[in-house]
Amino acid sequence: MSISRARAASVVVLGLRVAYGAGLIAAPTRLAQRWLGPAAERAPTQVPLRSLGAREALIHGAALAAALTGAPLRPWLAGSIAGDLTDIAATAAGRDQLPDGSAVATLVVAGSSALISAALAVAVER
Repeated sequence: MSISRARAASVVVLGLRVAYGAGLIAAPTRLAQRWLGPAAERAPTQVPLRSLGAREALIHGAALAAALTGAPLRPWLAGSIAGDLTDIAATAAGRDQLPDGSAVATLVVAGSSALISAALAVAVER
């Protein structure tokens, strides 16, 4: 079975998203310091960061399995986009309590991620 270019690109992107999720679980302070500032060092903040990491690892891990086996991929990419848009909305809602530039950086990073997932969803055959 040969894999299409769109699925091959999806494997790379999804693998990076799984790695990011694992990183959030293992080192939430390190990965969220710029986004959340000093709050990222506190245990109560690390709980939802690790949950976010689990969401990333699980959704993108399932999508990765779909990409590799030829299963439908678009529903998983739609879930990924929804997660990215939720991250943007949540950050925008709390922007007054976050470090300067955090909301804009989140918009750029999560927005770009959502656009990449949307482009892959258009490109894949299922």
